[in-house]
Amino acid sequence: MPRTVLLTGFEPFEQEPINPSWEAVRALDGARIGDAVVVARQLPCVFGKAIEAINQLVEQLRPDVVIAVGQAGGRTEMSIERVAINVDDARVADNVGAQPIDVTIAEDGPAAYFSSLPIKAIARDLRAAGVPALVSQTAGTFVCNHVFYGLMHTLARGTAGTVRGGFIHIPYLPEQAARHPGAPSLALDTLIAGLRVAVATTLSTEGDIREQGGQLH
Repeated sequence: MPRTVLLTGFEPFEQEPINPSWEAVRALDGARIGDAVVVARQLPCVFGKAIEAINQLVEQLRPDVVIAVGQAGGRTEMSIERVAINVDDARVADNVGAQPIDVTIAEDGPAAYFSSLPIKAIARDLRAAGVPALVSQTAGTFVCNHVFYGLMHTLARGTAGTVRGGFIHIPYLPEQAARHPGAPSLALDTLIAGLRVAVATTLSTEGDIREQGGQLH
């Protein structure tokens, strides 16, 4: 039986007509990468409901790997997130108008969870494939971090067996950047290729490589 990789992207938010995370992951729905089949699903950009949705998908699909993907307008590369923190602190409202400030995501959870993806190997392989990439030390405090933390909290409790999970932020698409003068972007084909690399590296890498991946600030 082939392994299953769940990729999730978000619906558009903050007046954007599209979300590059969904555009990229849905292009890989049904794709065969190595010995695995990709299943792509969209999450709502809504606090609470987004965690409920990804937890339901994990329970239903029993995937071997879960990679949640989100938009990070202003970033210049694919950002492989290292850590999710246990707080919601929304700069803007979500898609139903909720704007939690300094709210704990899981009262029974630790302050943070680390990704269980091979984050440095993924960043290395992306760069080798010509895709700008780095290890990121923050997933923010909006719905992306909310989902990342919620996913890792679920996986840590072992309700879905041994599953590796993590989060990748991606920049705007060029058509979005055109509406935000000076904002960087990556082409959709580049993002799709990058996600293929991320999945392939995760499937073929048991641990992670040891190389510099930090920042001064």
